[in-house]
Amino acid sequence: MANISDVKPPKAKKIPKLLEAHADVRTDHYFWMKNREDEQVINHLRAENDYTDVMMAHSKDFQKDLFEEMKARIKEDDESVPYKYNGYWYITRFEKGKDYPIYTRKKETLKAVEELLFDCNKMAEGESYFKLVGISISPDNKKVSFGLDLTGRRNYTIYIKDLDTDKTETDKIVQTTGSSSWANDNKTLFYTKKDKKTLRAFQIYKHKLGEIEDKLVFQEGDDTFGVAVYKSKSRKWIIIACYSTLTNEYHVLNADTPDEKFKIFSPRVRGLEYSIAHYDSHFYILTNNDKSTNFKLMKTSEDATNINNWEELIPHRKETLLESIDIFKNYLVLSERTNGLNQIRVMRWDKTEDYYLPFESETYTCYTGTNIDFDTEILRYGYNSMTTPSSVIEFNMRSKEKTVLKEQEVLGGNFDKNNYTEERIWATAEDGTKIPMSVVYRKDIKKDGNNPVLQYAYGSYGSTVDPYFSTIRLSLLDRGFIYVIAHVRGGEYLGRHWYEDGKLLNKKNTFSDFISCSIHLIKKRYTSSEHLYAMGGSAGGLLMGAIINEAPELYNGIIAAVPFVDVITTMLDTSIPLTTGEYDEWGNPNDKLYYNYMKSYSPYDNISAKNYPNMLVTAGLHDSQVQYWEPAKWVAKLRELKTDSNKLFLKINMDAGHGGASGRFESLKEDAEEFAFLLDLEGITD
Repeated sequence: MANISDVKPPKAKKIPKLLEAHADVRTDHYFWMKNREDEQVINHLRAENDYTDVMMAHSKDFQKDLFEEMKARIKEDDESVPYKYNGYWYITRFEKGKDYPIYTRKKETLKAVEELLFDCNKMAEGESYFKLVGISISPDNKKVSFGLDLTGRRNYTIYIKDLDTDKTETDKIVQTTGSSSWANDNKTLFYTKKDKKTLRAFQIYKHKLGEIEDKLVFQEGDDTFGVAVYKSKSRKWIIIACYSTLTNEYHVLNADTPDEKFKIFSPRVRGLEYSIAHYDSHFYILTNNDKSTNFKLMKTSEDATNINNWEELIPHRKETLLESIDIFKNYLVLSERTNGLNQIRVMRWDKTEDYYLPFESETYTCYTGTNIDFDTEILRYGYNSMTTPSSVIEFNMRSKEKTVLKEQEVLGGNFDKNNYTEERIWATAEDGTKIPMSVVYRKDIKKDGNNPVLQYAYGSYGSTVDPYFSTIRLSLLDRGFIYVIAHVRGGEYLGRHWYEDGKLLNKKNTFSDFISCSIHLIKKRYTSSEHLYAMGGSAGGLLMGAIINEAPELYNGIIAAVPFVDVITTMLDTSIPLTTGEYDEWGNPNDKLYYNYMKSYSPYDNISAKNYPNMLVTAGLHDSQVQYWEPAKWVAKLRELKTDSNKLFLKINMDAGHGGASGRFESLKEDAEEFAFLLDLEGITD
């Protein structure tokens, strides 16, 4: 075998492509990689994979050990906590040695005979990728609709199965989101169709069993919006949701009369966000109406749904973000967030009680779970923290007694939560804003600047990465790593303003916040730049691309998973899935103001001749969220311009999309490879 130092990385050919907008010309030498059908493109991607495999070959045994170690902590023969819906208990279970879930149900009692709905292990045989979603049971419990994706492109085909005969019917609905909702007649199914080219969800169809032709009932004409259809928890309404980043609109139809026309709930107003829930002749509306930045709760009669009729129920609070609600016969449950911390508030409709569930840690995550029944005083919720495995808990809202239904088991014999410390610390951003971080590490760690730190963040779309428990992460912690989640602006950790301050023309706050967190970790001697690593995926991959252009000297290594790095070119291409719907997040580069701002931070456009950290970049050939050519072009341009001899690897999953491998344990192999990359840089080999 050739000496590893003699192995050369793939050198991508350069074909200049001039891209002009607003009298500004950019030259893209790697634009040619965009053609998935071009054999030269596929050969180049394979060459990248081969190079990564050769360069990481010395860690293959370690990767296998890490994989087995991670797998050994997971209970293979596991099952979900059952929940009851319409007379049946539903259970999802995993069996030892198998990659996919098995869905079952039992009639009325958990002692009843088990009925098999789906064995995904059998269904996935011979498939390189398999994903089943959108299980929807007809009201008479005799049929089930479901969606299948066999490419990883999130393009689902809906099938219908007769549960009496266990036969899948000939009805086959292609190019959908995978989810569907039954009307109360047990024969009418509403589903969402995707645009063939962009994969935008834009049409709602009505399918009647036995009929050949499906009927279009709604089409979204604004290409910045997507649509979805679902059934209300009360089972009375079929609801069409039209959504963009900043605006919502709903259409409703009585589920007893599926052949009637949908009626508009309240017409869209740009910037007005709302969601609806139904109970006992009223709709409950979570909305930012009337400058309620952190949202408030309103209600209205089902006969008068226009915004002019909405009445305030829970007022807006500047310090508290109202995230969601759960409605019960006697109780209203609010999921809130104050100073970054989740809170669950329980209120009786008769106003005799109003209290919060008690939580004591500073880095926990709690959330309401599957609460399908109305007429119950039992609330099901989940809890975990960075040192505490997940629990599913039932809470009696009347007696305030709680029962732990299930606690995540960490197998392997050597996990003790008391061996780890979790804390929340704050960095100061460039503009003086305090940026929170959730941190976990082994108690025997000394803060002497020599510890390896993996700093993670996402920071877009108002998506909050709460401090959560991970069995996989233990493989890093037990080898001396400190793990940090940086709650940068662009998420909603500290409320809606936290999101607003990290999007559009404030996007650079996300990047500078992350860098400020890194500087703080070094200053407080958690680590040093020789031992600091950063990781992010998708929009978090954009974050990785931005920080290495801004402050490459702070990091020894970077993992950028399916990174969104070619911002302007992608946002100017309306044929790409998601583009038009993203304008409210990033801005529309057809507007010169946004074009110039994007260009100032777009990772691909800002690569220059300088030293960059060691890097592992991942991509999926069938990714519909971030097209494979973005990371492929980015790596090629980095190779061309970087002045260091640090590692730069690109690993492309040729069979999967945005979420990576589909199997329960196959994805662990990707985790093991990423961890081996980091540990190798630290000289840790076992």
